[in-house]
Amino acid sequence: MILKQFRILVIGVATLLSACSFNDNTLWPSLTGEDPAGAAPTETAATQPTAAAATQTANANQPPLGTGDFQPTGVTPGQPTGTFVGKKVIELREELKRLQANIVTENGKLQQLRASIVSNSRRYHGTIAAVNARLQVGTTPGNPILIQQFKSAETDLGNLSRDVTALNQLATNVASTSTLSSFLAESTRAAFTVSGAVDEDHRQLAILEDEVNRTDVLIERLLKELSNDVRRQTNYVSTERANLNVMSTGIKTGEIYGGSLINIAMAASNNGTAGVVAGRPQNTSGKRPLVVIRFDRNKVPYRQALYNAVSRVLDKRPNAVFDLVSVAPTSGGQARVALNANKARRNAEDVLRSLIEMGLPPSRVAVSAKSNAQARTNEVHLYLR
Repeated sequence: MILKQFRILVIGVATLLSACSFNDNTLWPSLTGEDPAGAAPTETAATQPTAAAATQTANANQPPLGTGDFQPTGVTPGQPTGTFVGKKVIELREELKRLQANIVTENGKLQQLRASIVSNSRRYHGTIAAVNARLQVGTTPGNPILIQQFKSAETDLGNLSRDVTALNQLATNVASTSTLSSFLAESTRAAFTVSGAVDEDHRQLAILEDEVNRTDVLIERLLKELSNDVRRQTNYVSTERANLNVMSTGIKTGEIYGGSLINIAMAASNNGTAGVVAGRPQNTSGKRPLVVIRFDRNKVPYRQALYNAVSRVLDKRPNAVFDLVSVAPTSGGQARVALNANKARRNAEDVLRSLIEMGLPPSRVAVSAKSNAQARTNEVHLYLR
């Protein structure tokens, strides 16, 4: 089985940006809210969210989750023909059954996580609405009831964060399933070229190829929807954590402050008043890449090196934008070139997902593709514009 393989080379970063100091919080927001009491209160009282708070929950800024239910259509049975190709068809059919079983499991996990996110979000926003309502009319500084509610909201947001982490892990598993699907599709196509087949072998192979292709499309849809869920929910949890930090200050003083200033700035950026966007991809010919990722070894952890390179650039140039280019080799026949281009595109999508998960806005990255006769394996290049 041919698996996706990785190798990373960071070019010139240490020399170019050696004076930069590394800060863990450059891209990742704080995930710990300050205790508004400063210490454990001597008196606490648990209070359930009011009906008014529940009404406000309906208008909460919880980003939408995907609604797809990804169920494979199944595998058409076939009859043995006694030929070598016929035996190969049986093996490929069993591989497809196992692949579809993986999809069923991953889809079930996705639906469970979505339900958990909705449940935790409702509890979180119900508690936050109750705290804001009390702060809006005024209350005593360090009100122990609000402190208890704050801690309850913090717990719910922590549960949301764990759900998002599980979503991210699920996306990794689905990406592995996608790799298996690509290999199975390639193996099915290759079986048509094996000599010694009868007409029935090719008839069954054609049916199997259609079902493999439909399964591959289903996996791609699942992976895309998962990626969108992870991106939206990660940004949402980070935003709400910043809002909780501001709320803790409001509870200390008994006043309401509103949302985090950084979230207000982000909202202004999203409205186009202060945003930085990459726009159309730029011509990178002759430019030296910031990072080169070569997919020629198994499971090389490129994400940490990628994060270090990008974070150091942002330390010096906070408004920096990047060009992400998938590079496919041109060796082999037309089918091999097309397969390499497809794999390189998926590799670039994986790198883009990693950058987004690290906190880089997708508007800062322009994605393009090219072929290179000198390339020996699929690569992804990241350029600083």
